[in-house]
Amino acid sequence: MKSNANEIKFLKNRSIIKFEGEDFLGEIGIDGRVFKALTFARISVGIISQQAVENGLSILVHEDDSEKAVNCLIEEFAAERKSGKVSQIYSINNVSVIGFVAEDLNKILSELARNNVFPLLLNQNSSEKRINIVVTSSQDEKTKNIIESEIFKKPKTVHLAIIGHGNVGKTLIEQVLHSSEEIKRRKNIHLKVVAVANSRKIAFNKKGFDNQWSNEIFASEKTSNVEELINFSKENQLENLIVVDNTASTDFVKNYHALAENGFDLVSSNKIFNTLPIEEYRKLRYTLNKNNKRYLYETNVGAGLPLIDTIKLLHLSGENITRIKGVFSGTLSYVFNNFSLRNDKFSTIVNEALEKGFTEPDPREDLSGNDVARKLLILARELDLINEFNDINIQNLVPEALLSISKQEFLSRLEDLDEEYDKIKKNQEPGHVLRYVGDLHGDLQKEKGNLDVKLISVPATSALGQLKGSDSIFEIYTESYGENPIVIMGAGAGAKVTARGVFGDILRLSETK
Repeated sequence: MKSNANEIKFLKNRSIIKFEGEDFLGEIGIDGRVFKALTFARISVGIISQQAVENGLSILVHEDDSEKAVNCLIEEFAAERKSGKVSQIYSINNVSVIGFVAEDLNKILSELARNNVFPLLLNQNSSEKRINIVVTSSQDEKTKNIIESEIFKKPKTVHLAIIGHGNVGKTLIEQVLHSSEEIKRRKNIHLKVVAVANSRKIAFNKKGFDNQWSNEIFASEKTSNVEELINFSKENQLENLIVVDNTASTDFVKNYHALAENGFDLVSSNKIFNTLPIEEYRKLRYTLNKNNKRYLYETNVGAGLPLIDTIKLLHLSGENITRIKGVFSGTLSYVFNNFSLRNDKFSTIVNEALEKGFTEPDPREDLSGNDVARKLLILARELDLINEFNDINIQNLVPEALLSISKQEFLSRLEDLDEEYDKIKKNQEPGHVLRYVGDLHGDLQKEKGNLDVKLISVPATSALGQLKGSDSIFEIYTESYGENPIVIMGAGAGAKVTARGVFGDILRLSETK
């Protein structure tokens, strides 16, 4: 039967014999002596490649012949080894050869590099566009899958690890499972959720979880551990890896460096990393660049609203952003929009927001202003400002006496807030409403800007005053637009919109893979 010229050929159990020395490659007869020695030893040679820079030869043989090949070459070049002309003859075992025909080798090599695959040997027949590459056997299946996707345009499999399966994480998994077939059909991308974890347990499924994913987590006996996740991805040779952090954990973000270094792109709804000290913030960007990885976090500010991308584009295009202000928290938008209009107590409204899943697990994260402050700092850093969290002037809405008590006790004492906020509401000018705003201002061309997070009273007829429900509003003032800001407004909280925003980041990454 005639073989297909475009067929991918796959050979396992091979070894590379490395033959290294100085200034001998140009000498007549070296290659001939190598072949002659191997032929007399009845060793079949697959590929021979010269590396001028390294002053060496690489020769591919079957793994069973590797020791014999090294010994016969040592014997043949005994005099040159004694003189120092030949420095080393050794084997690299457990390698595989993948042969294929490609129109665009650079694209394939780029895809391999992005997945941390770097061929040990590459041999190209330019007239036939036929390429043989040699990789370690621990990466051969992954390499073959990537090459097949590039050459035959098969659906590209993207492997997802979802960390955190609370409101946002659970909704995201359901959205991915619901849409995966449609995305495969329209985008030629196969999204596969292969790992799901919380702070206690992690579950794996190489074939991809289905609607029974929660049962598999329940039955899992594996302790949640990022090393387990990295080992799982290596043992199963998974390509196109994305880890999605849907936690609010200060501990999990410490794993971002290790994940990027081990082939994972990152998507996060967790705001913690982007608000760590600026030195840590820059270190991650360096790690990402070094490893050709990306980190997307559009939902860090404004949930599903296209805010961070807009600010990035404006800034990168040279537009001078002079001020950003607005209601950054969908939670506090809901609280003060309703508290301003209704006769209910402040505690009633906060409890209502909690029941609807608008608040962070501990509502003090919202009421303390920390959540808004983090969002403001994230936006400031998108403008290359080097502000730290301590630079932000934050009006904390939680009385000092309630700051250090347990979450449960705080929830049971929410009514302690009612008298104070009732007084603030009554002391406003007529026709005014309360809004909790973030404000980045000052000379934003300097190293640092001014960051304020505070409760203000505004006319009910103003843009801020007309905000409804849990919507957020962002006013971006620029030099070109003058007094007329770019306004981005919409749903700024809730599991569905946040999960949808995270899903959008996953698709952005998947389409560039």
